[in-house]
Amino acid sequence: MLDRKLLREQMDFVVAQARRKGVEVPAQEFLAADSEFRSLKTQLDDLRKAMNEKSKAIGMLMGQGKKEEAESAKAETGELKQQIQDLEGRERDLEAHITNLELLFPNLPHESVPDGKDENDNVVVRTWGEKPEFAFEPKPHWELGESLKLLDFPAGAKISGSGFPVYVGMGAKLQRALISYMIDFQTESRGYSEVYPPYLVNAESLIGTGNLPKFEEDLYKTQDNLYLVPTAEVPVTNVHRDEILEMWQLPIKYAAYSGCFRREAGAAGKDTRGLLRIHQFDKVELVKFCLPELSYDEHESMLADAEQVLRDLGLHYRVVLLCTGDMGEKGCKCYDLEVWSPGVGRYLEISSVTNFEAYQARRAKIRFKREQGGPTEFVHILNGSGLATPRLFSALVETYQHADGSVSIPDPLKRYLGTDLLTTPQ
Repeated sequence: MLDRKLLREQMDFVVAQARRKGVEVPAQEFLAADSEFRSLKTQLDDLRKAMNEKSKAIGMLMGQGKKEEAESAKAETGELKQQIQDLEGRERDLEAHITNLELLFPNLPHESVPDGKDENDNVVVRTWGEKPEFAFEPKPHWELGESLKLLDFPAGAKISGSGFPVYVGMGAKLQRALISYMIDFQTESRGYSEVYPPYLVNAESLIGTGNLPKFEEDLYKTQDNLYLVPTAEVPVTNVHRDEILEMWQLPIKYAAYSGCFRREAGAAGKDTRGLLRIHQFDKVELVKFCLPELSYDEHESMLADAEQVLRDLGLHYRVVLLCTGDMGEKGCKCYDLEVWSPGVGRYLEISSVTNFEAYQARRAKIRFKREQGGPTEFVHILNGSGLATPRLFSALVETYQHADGSVSIPDPLKRYLGTDLLTTPQ
């Protein structure tokens, strides 16, 4: 959510910045509602003042024995009270309407974000490592998963439908190893505190992160009006909803593993093979609450934290700065990490690392004070995948495959798996 003062005083700027993202906003509807709201507040202030004066006058008139005039003043006070009640009802309705309109405004892109319409206009910032070379035709992960008995897609389809894979045997153990390694790395080496959040959240939590009302069609909703989390970003960000933090607490850094659930309503027919686009998956999420003036330094630091996982696992990747048209509505600036998938023959997005500035904090009412008794300010919130396991799993087995179909295990995972090589079970 944007600052209402910014919308009120610099709407032309907001409209122009939203259009950089390809978003049209309800500018005139907001301004008309806001103007009526402010006019209404002035009327209410005048009526309350008049009622207070009449109330004082009643006592004076009674003390002077002017009973008839006092009764007349009482009647006028009653009329004023009714007018105030009617206008207060309209004020509440307008406030709710304005808030709903505010939720439709996207976050504004940072000045360093390149203009563009879609992924073709993104900018490659850097690459790391070299694409692996093979003396044979590398297999995609779904073929390796089947031959090594790591994945059972037919079982998942039978149980739940397409997009719900079953990890089996060493595949299940590799999945668990990736999660444990990433959580251990971020908490032991990078100073994050571990959080294990609920998988079901209420609507207020999704409004706080900007997932509602805009992206409801991508969410799974239960009969209890709870939603399955699309990412741990949602529950972890809301840990501090409606709180005022102290400056000494910042930055707060959380690392959280969770299952993630997405309907992928707008992605029909895209990347349907293997683990590339599924409805249930695991991810380690990184979330930071920090001082506004340090948020872009913290953004680069979080990016480095996510990158190091890929480096330690020896996986070739690139860092991409998203253009305005591809970065989504919530972020001010976003980097994608794209890991090389040799079996598929292309880069796959495996993490988005985003600075939301105060956009989520304003929605979730997460503030801080620089000093005791001082004014409150909104924190800046950042989050990034650290990393998502499906594409990490697929890139890893494809990168470390051998001609005989076996797959080597990179050093950081050996202690979790208890082996250095995956082979076909006997």
